[in-house]
Amino acid sequence: MLPMLINGEPTQVLSALDRGLAYGDGLFESIRFVGAAAPLWPRHMQRLIESCRRLRMPAPDPAQLWREALEVVRGMPQSVVRITLTRGVGERGYALPVLPQITRVVAAFAPPQLAREAYAQGVRMRICDIHLAEQPLLAGMKHLNRLEQVLARAEWSEQAIDPAIAEGVLCDQHGRVISATMANLFARIDGVLLTPALDRCGVAGVARAEVLAAYPQARTAELTLDALLGASEIFLSSSVRGILPVQSLGDRVYAPGSVTRQLQQHWRNLGFAMEHGG
Repeated sequence: MLPMLINGEPTQVLSALDRGLAYGDGLFESIRFVGAAAPLWPRHMQRLIESCRRLRMPAPDPAQLWREALEVVRGMPQSVVRITLTRGVGERGYALPVLPQITRVVAAFAPPQLAREAYAQGVRMRICDIHLAEQPLLAGMKHLNRLEQVLARAEWSEQAIDPAIAEGVLCDQHGRVISATMANLFARIDGVLLTPALDRCGVAGVARAEVLAAYPQARTAELTLDALLGASEIFLSSSVRGILPVQSLGDRVYAPGSVTRQLQQHWRNLGFAMEHGG
């Protein structure tokens, strides 16, 4: 069985009346572990607790989550722990339960395996047709509704446009660049490292936060597609996959630049092995 605890118990059974299933009423974190270490754990907990506050959900005890995470990763040299919190079982309807009983799911998965060449040479991307809807109240957090990302990812799965495509660029309703489907995005434009502002939509990733802390010259800004296409280097940041250079976007070709290499080394210094998807 998949290593999983639901409310601290080893089971994979969840109530069909859970609000996470009924309404997507909850949030999650995907945390990369190396053995029993999780270098970005504090950033994940910071976002989790802040997201709970914004969703008006009781925040979990980080110490309890840590104990449960260590239990599910036992014996795994590399893993990804997904912590899912929902508002629990409630009566039918959108009204918040008076006394919510939070459902807590902690599960461990094998990490994605990316070829060493992806980190050395970069990945190929396309521009997604679907645009992200704007909702400032939910912007930044990793809530359970990922349908936009699911449909974006289906664009090149179903059409089989190019089997080498690994990611897609997502824009908002006004055509501003927001992110990739599973990662945040950085671009070096006119010598300045930029990442899109996420105050209207998108997920503010913990890897993005780590990059901004490690490279204080970087700035957040509104980013147009034309500006992105004219960048001298582009890379993706993900707490699960690490720092991935972008080799191409549409018909534009890029080479991994010095900033990308510097931040890849920072990732290694944190304890992640880039060739294993760290």
